[in-house]
Amino acid sequence: MDRAIRVGIIGSQFVASIHAESVKRFPGAVLSAVASPTAEHAEAFARRFDVARWSTDPYTLIASDDLDVVIIASPNDTHAPLTLAAAKAGKHVICEKPLCLNLAEADAMIEACRVANVKLMYAEELCFAPKYVRLKQLLDSGALGKPTLLKQSEKHDGPHADHFYNVERSGGGVTMDMGCHAIAFFRWLLANQPITSVYSQMNTFVHGDRTRGDDNALIVLEFEGGCVALAEESWTKLGGMDDRAEIQGTEGVAYADLLQGNSIQTYSRTGYDYAVEKAGSTRGWSYTIYEEAWNYGFPQEIAHFLECIRDDQTPIVTGEDGRAVLEVLFAAYASAGQGRKVHLPFQTQASRPVDLWKPAENPGPC
Repeated sequence: MDRAIRVGIIGSQFVASIHAESVKRFPGAVLSAVASPTAEHAEAFARRFDVARWSTDPYTLIASDDLDVVIIASPNDTHAPLTLAAAKAGKHVICEKPLCLNLAEADAMIEACRVANVKLMYAEELCFAPKYVRLKQLLDSGALGKPTLLKQSEKHDGPHADHFYNVERSGGGVTMDMGCHAIAFFRWLLANQPITSVYSQMNTFVHGDRTRGDDNALIVLEFEGGCVALAEESWTKLGGMDDRAEIQGTEGVAYADLLQGNSIQTYSRTGYDYAVEKAGSTRGWSYTIYEEAWNYGFPQEIAHFLECIRDDQTPIVTGEDGRAVLEVLFAAYASAGQGRKVHLPFQTQASRPVDLWKPAENPGPC
């Protein structure tokens, strides 16, 4: 592609802003349009990032002739219809996590992009986060020997937007929101080695007045090669964001804390508003990140996909990877609901993972 890659973003809040910053860092791309259902949000976003065109209708944005790529940074229930529309319009797609609400939607998204000959990238930034990239290099080099135990945890005191708590829109709670990161991360570390079983335990400890989804979860995965992985996910942890990983192997062990060592330890009586801290309270002690987008791998992720379009390469995290993560998410909710280990491959007709844990006919607070 000789000209600049023209990018449109659907969404105007936290993650959309990080994607916009990431696009603007890539010299071969231009941010051409943004869509958000709230006009003042869309207009403010366009003004902030010097975007020529804004709209309240994402489908108008998708149908326009002046775009090559659509970044879907909107709530989970919009991912499938927007991806299908983008594929029909011949646009490449970067879709935020989780891929969609259910496996039927995932299959339709993957097939639509295949038929349209457009690329579909599952936006898993942990595969690009510099500390975690280095961690994988250590593993791949043999420095840690054969991996025996993987751990990844992401914890804070709850999401910043209401749609995360509404399981009709999100599909589940903290496992859908953050457990998807761990599953994709583990698969990436082990070169997409098949997962054979899932065992999970879920609770709603703190946010039961807002959701019937889980706000705390432990997820144990067994891989075909014998490695075990543990994901710890929480919306109940006070004191700001916590994001860390660990690899134990036959020849060594490695720990990576995504925030400490590349952050400023901060105490604030009143709290403050700064990028990632929107995901949790900043009152008291927390870790303020500088170069947050780079630290989490967002610019690297966007640059990789734009390079894939330019050079006609396959993204390292594909729609199929997003579908595989979703299958494990469904199995995790089923395991928590049944109180037993669930084996993969896992098939279900459920429309949302949370329904395999807490059926919709007894929803509780939402």
